[in-house]
Amino acid sequence: MNKKLKEKIGWLHLWLGLSSGLVVFIVALTGSLMVFEKEIDQFINPEFYNVTSIGTSKKSLDYCINVLEKEYSIKKISRISTWNDPSRTIVITGKNKDKESQIFSMDPYTGKVLGTILYRDRFFSIVLSLHRELLLGDIGKIITGVSCLIFVFLLFSGLILWWPKKIKNLKQRLSVKWSASFRRINWDFHSTFGFYSLTFLLIISLTGLVWSFDWFEKTLYFMADGAVKKVSLKVENPTKIDPELDHNNFYQTIYNKTDSIFSYKGNIQIRIPSDTINSIQVLKEHLDIRIPDQSSAVYFDKYTGENIEIRPYASFSRGDKVKRLVYPIHTGSVFGYPTKIIAFLVTLFALTLPITGLIIWLGRKKKKKQ
Repeated sequence: MNKKLKEKIGWLHLWLGLSSGLVVFIVALTGSLMVFEKEIDQFINPEFYNVTSIGTSKKSLDYCINVLEKEYSIKKISRISTWNDPSRTIVITGKNKDKESQIFSMDPYTGKVLGTILYRDRFFSIVLSLHRELLLGDIGKIITGVSCLIFVFLLFSGLILWWPKKIKNLKQRLSVKWSASFRRINWDFHSTFGFYSLTFLLIISLTGLVWSFDWFEKTLYFMADGAVKKVSLKVENPTKIDPELDHNNFYQTIYNKTDSIFSYKGNIQIRIPSDTINSIQVLKEHLDIRIPDQSSAVYFDKYTGENIEIRPYASFSRGDKVKRLVYPIHTGSVFGYPTKIIAFLVTLFALTLPITGLIIWLGRKKKKKQ
């Protein structure tokens, strides 16, 4: 490569790295925690996710909701999560009297509330907000998105800067000389492990752009389906006014219907829309598929409980299937613990890049003065 061009790439690599370093550090740190979110949360709060004893029969979902409405003044339910594992609790999210989202863990066998927390106070809610928007809302979302784009450039430019002038020197670039000076070890650590983790960090960074930019998500759909239009996850509710029917056993009924429509083993989640337009969406995750988050959907009229539409996972477009792969790929859960460990290690390494890069720059600055 032309020497002057390489120098310009090096200059961009340096200053873009310094300008985005703090954001990259925060996003990488929070990302490494998010890889094992479920495991950490269940380890810290076992009583929130597991019952002390497994009963012979379960209370209906409507019974559990009635408990929350009476004892905790919950006005509106937004999500009900159930698991195929008999030892797991039911987790219900609803709006309290202050219109704040509150999460409840309930024993499905007794209907007893085992724990509750406001969504905004949950540790991983704060971590997720830091990861995606730096706790700054839409402005933070733009900052993290731009920083992610810069990081993608840094990965490619880093590869160019790492690549040796002569192939015979390639072996030297593939290892860290631990017996050398601190400056040399720091440079080797930054560049050598940067090379080894480049592919994984590139995949994690590119999938992360889906949550920052609509144009990137549309590009995924265009590449998969040849069109930017995606199938909406929402279905309009046909009944516009509540006919005031008897709604006893309402949620348990739509749960049972979904469970019978899709006979495979799976976790079921009921999502109740906050608006007055859309219907209830019930998702059943296929646990026999190795890749997580592969769910089929059924839509129900939120007033009458009638079945509106059935969407098996097999009927989704390639674009929708790709979109559903983004989260497990981004978090490393796509192939279970092997890919989770890889994602955890490379994101931990990523948070060191701004630090080792800064040390390299300070060392060069000191050398120039001398």
